[in-house]
Amino acid sequence: MRHGKKINHLGRTDSHRKAMLSNMASSLILHKRITTTLAKAKALRTFVEPLITKSKNDTTHSRRTVFSYLKDKETTAILFREVAEKVANRPGGYTRIIKLQNRLGDNAEMALVELVDYNEVFTKGSATVEKKSTRRRGSGKAKPATSTPVAETAAEAPAAEEQAPEAPAANEENAEKGE
Repeated sequence: MRHGKKINHLGRTDSHRKAMLSNMASSLILHKRITTTLAKAKALRTFVEPLITKSKNDTTHSRRTVFSYLKDKETTAILFREVAEKVANRPGGYTRIIKLQNRLGDNAEMALVELVDYNEVFTKGSATVEKKSTRRRGSGKAKPATSTPVAETAAEAPAAEEQAPEAPAANEENAEKGE
């Protein structure tokens, strides 16, 4: 039984698997997309996404933590300088896995792993659109739109003052007629 065993060992020892994922993560950060098997792509996603999240907070501690996983100074610098800047507003989901055709030699399922914000084809329209604020449940009535510019309200104010003296005079005439 495999209860609670969440990690895919990929048929490798622990040290080999960690070294392989570290190298793949470095290649992904450097080249922004890599082609690999589907199982390795899924394992890489769980390895690299926490590192990208940690890179959003540029402190010495987070740099040292990320460097302990990647073991490459240049890749760590690129991650904190370029990638973290691009994904600063994204709450998660920094990688995209696209399934490809099976490999000819052994019919293994292949996949393309890429950083989401570096694909210009998919992010053209969504880069300009900002996130809408969440809608809260309120009253069922729509509020009337009062979009009068300040200049118009200032121009109407003297006109209202001119009409105000006439109204009491009309009330006096009505009062005299009523007596």
